[in-house]
Amino acid sequence: MLFQNVSIVGLAHVDAPHRVTSAELSARLAPALTRLGMRLDVLETASGIGARRYWDPQTQPSDAAAMAGEKAIANAGIDRNKLGILVNTSVCRDYIEPSTACLVHEKLGLSTSCQNFDIGNACLAFLSGMQVVGNMIEQGQIDYGLVVDGESARFVQDATIARLVQPDTTAQEFRDQFATLTLGSGAAAMVLARSSLAPQGHRFSGLVSQAATQHSNLCRGQVDKMVTDAKTLLFAGLELAARTWQLAQDELGWRDNPPAEFVLHQVSATHTASLCQALGIDTKKVATIFGEFGNIGPAAVPIALSKAVEAGRVEKGCRIALMGIGSGLNCSMAEVIW
Repeated sequence: MLFQNVSIVGLAHVDAPHRVTSAELSARLAPALTRLGMRLDVLETASGIGARRYWDPQTQPSDAAAMAGEKAIANAGIDRNKLGILVNTSVCRDYIEPSTACLVHEKLGLSTSCQNFDIGNACLAFLSGMQVVGNMIEQGQIDYGLVVDGESARFVQDATIARLVQPDTTAQEFRDQFATLTLGSGAAAMVLARSSLAPQGHRFSGLVSQAATQHSNLCRGQVDKMVTDAKTLLFAGLELAARTWQLAQDELGWRDNPPAEFVLHQVSATHTASLCQALGIDTKKVATIFGEFGNIGPAAVPIALSKAVEAGRVEKGCRIALMGIGSGLNCSMAEVIW
C-alpha cells in the first residue's frame, strides 16, 4: 500500500520517570530462581535488558498517551482543532470500555468532530494506526490525524513476580512467563498530515504486511499474565519477517535503494540480532533502545524513531524503514523519507 500525499509533521515520545533495573526484579525473584536452579542474573543475561521504566502507580495508559499527544501536537505546530481523527494503539488500556481513545480525546481537548477509536494489533498497532490514518488522508477524508500509544509494565510485572515466587511454580511456568519480565513502559505520538499542507513534513511512503496466523497460540496475554513460547515465536517470526522483507523490497523499492536507517520493534538482544542477521541488515543502521527501556510493545517503534531523530541519526532525505512483528503473528514494514 503506497501513499502519495501523506507526511509526518509531529513526533514525540515520553519516557516513564522511574528506572527499574533487571537486577531489582531479579532480587524479588531470588527465592524462585534459587529454588529452580537458575542464575540470579538470568533476566539480564538472557534478554540483554538492563532496565525498563515505570510510571507512577496512579498513571493510566490514557494519561501517558495524552502526554505524548500533547508533545506531538506542539511539535507539529498545528491547531488541534484541525485533527480529524485520534487513534489509540496501546495494548495497555484504562478499561475494557470505554475506549482509551475517548479518554485521550477528552484530555487533549479535541474537537467534537474529531473521530476517535482504539486499534488493537499487539505490537504492530502503532504501524496499523499510521496505516489507517494515512488511508483517510490519502482518500481526502481528513487533513490531519493523531496516533498515540501509552504502555505500562508495572501491573503485569508485579502480578507475574507474585505468581512466580510461589513455592509450587515450575521451571516451565517460569520460562512461559519470562517474556513478561522484559516489558517496559513509555508513550509515543505522531501527527500525520496531507503533504500539500505540510511542505516541511516527512513523507510516509507506504506500508506492506503479511500474516502467519497459524502461530496465534505462541503468545497470549491478559491484563495480569502473558504466556509466551519464546523460542518457537522467534523462529516463526523470523520466517514471517523474511517473507515480508521480500515484499517490502519489491513494493517499497528497497531492493535497489535500501533504507539508510532501520527502526525495529525491539524485544531483546537475541531477537534484534537474529532479525538483522536473517534480513542482512547492518546492525550499525539500527539504533537499539531495548537495553535501557525493555520491550515497550507498540510504542517501541515510534519511541525508537523519535530517539533516533533526537540523537541526530536521521538526516533530511534519509529513507527509514519501520519494522515490527506482533503476536498473531503479523508483520508490517513501512517507509518514511525524512
